[in-house]
Amino acid sequence: MTDTPIRTMGGFADARDHRHEALTSRTYGRALLAEARADPRIVCLGADLSQPTETFLFRDELPDRFFMMGIQEANMVGAAAGMARCGDVAFAHSFCVFITRRVYDQVAMQVAYPRLPVKLAGFIPGLTTPLGVSHQATDDIALMRALPHMTVIEPSGPEQVAAVVRAAVDHPGPVYLRMQVASARPDETTPLKPFEIGRGQVLREGEDVALLACGMMVEAALSAADRLADRGLSVTVANMASLKPYDTDLAVSLARRHRIVVTAENHSVIGGLGSMTAEALMLAGAAPRFGMVGVQDVFAEGATTDYLAEHYGLTPHHIVQKVLSLHAL
Repeated sequence: MTDTPIRTMGGFADARDHRHEALTSRTYGRALLAEARADPRIVCLGADLSQPTETFLFRDELPDRFFMMGIQEANMVGAAAGMARCGDVAFAHSFCVFITRRVYDQVAMQVAYPRLPVKLAGFIPGLTTPLGVSHQATDDIALMRALPHMTVIEPSGPEQVAAVVRAAVDHPGPVYLRMQVASARPDETTPLKPFEIGRGQVLREGEDVALLACGMMVEAALSAADRLADRGLSVTVANMASLKPYDTDLAVSLARRHRIVVTAENHSVIGGLGSMTAEALMLAGAAPRFGMVGVQDVFAEGATTDYLAEHYGLTPHHIVQKVLSLHAL
């Protein structure tokens, strides 16, 4: 089951037109396809998940550069590494947990160690799946940021997808993209967000509290900021989409200008955004009241995303309560 393939009149148009199309796309599949139309080095590898990874668009439009490897992520990563050694920019796709934890040694030795231009695109991060522990990637940021040479990126939502795909294509080394599955009709009214590897982005300025968030928790942080404003607290919200390299300068600057700093992530509080922020602040000697919102040191369960977010503390309400508990100290 596929969508209608994207076609261009007269075959391939000017590469500059496709690069512009890529940057205005709000879904991963369309952004990657547009980049590939402009850059013949890009190849696409799949592990029998063309629909949820949105790569059916690439398959239908550029079949000679699409490789369905079947349910064998380890071999897919090895093949992607071999293609990269031959001059390709290889995008390999699966669910987050399968393309990190399941094939960690292959990623380490065949991609990260030789610093190859392999882009690992993982989908359904954290608790955004009802399929239970086997499919829930709550440790993938920790795993991937531990690898030398690996860049780790998680866009805030559809409004930032195009920019992170462009950054991954342009980056000369390996990249892990932590992607959400797009809704059928992404919101076209939200302004597109830029992205630069190694840089965070302040979305809202305040004076009392700094909320540092990534992925789906950016929206939750913005909602929490509104609720905290009703309680008289002025809140800064920063989108920390570049998880490695991390924008330490921004994190430390915010910590020195705010009494309270709270991180929010759809990931374990061990080894992810909270941990890297705590490390940065401690090493810089910055000492705000600090808290982390995320999955505690537990395995989750199979249920709807809304239920899991509520049960494991990933909602605007939980961010508000964490801030208020620190404010009361």
